Amino acid sequence: MNINKYKDMGDISGMTGSYDQLWLMCFFVANAAAFIVMLWDKQRAKKTGAKRISEGILFFMATMFGSIGVYLGMFAFRHKTHKWYFMIGIPMLIFENLAFLYCASSVF
Repeated sequence: MNINKYKDMGDISGMTGSYDQLWLMCFFVANAAAFIVMLWDKQRAKKTGAKRISEGILFFMATMFGSIGVYLGMFAFRHKTHKWYFMIGIPMLIFENLAFLYCASSVF
């Protein structure tokens, strides 16, 4: 059996740039979505009895690469800035998101 004919099929060394672009695109989309969700929740907060987005969902979005969008939305719309767990937790998640992106870019 000749293994040399399969040598070029598994070479993905030229695709590392596309993985970096994919990670950055996901990061951008997640942050844009989180920012818009913060705006939507702030608008709903002004209405009495309106259905709101839970704080757990906002933290989940921050964990899934949307931490910068949540943080920017907090100060742009003055939303959730009095909650200590948002003021401490979201910057910690920003650090976690950036550390993950750094590690993922060095692996791929």
